[in-house]
Amino acid sequence: MYITFIIFIKVGFVLLAVSHLYLKLKDKEQSETDKKIVYWKDRLEFVFIALMAALLIYLFNPRTDRSVLVDYETKVLLYLFGFILLITAKWDTFIKETPYFKIVQEVF
Repeated sequence: MYITFIIFIKVGFVLLAVSHLYLKLKDKEQSETDKKIVYWKDRLEFVFIALMAALLIYLFNPRTDRSVLVDYETKVLLYLFGFILLITAKWDTFIKETPYFKIVQEVF
């Protein structure tokens, strides 16, 4: 049930993200609807990350052997979680504040 709940949270997040992208393309970013969508999208993203963190703590507890519990759905969730972390990372902070990237930006 826990894995199913995480999947539902993720589906809700994806639907809200697509809705936000649609409104952004239609130049309706400042509308009340978009503000509500962004509000709930951010909340669902937080809930998803918290649930995945709890799942990781449970699965990889060094005191117990849970290698049998990593089934197909759990593998898919962990795989997608990696992509979500990469996509939602604060790349602009990393790129703007690193001196080596500043040199590369100046060259281009």
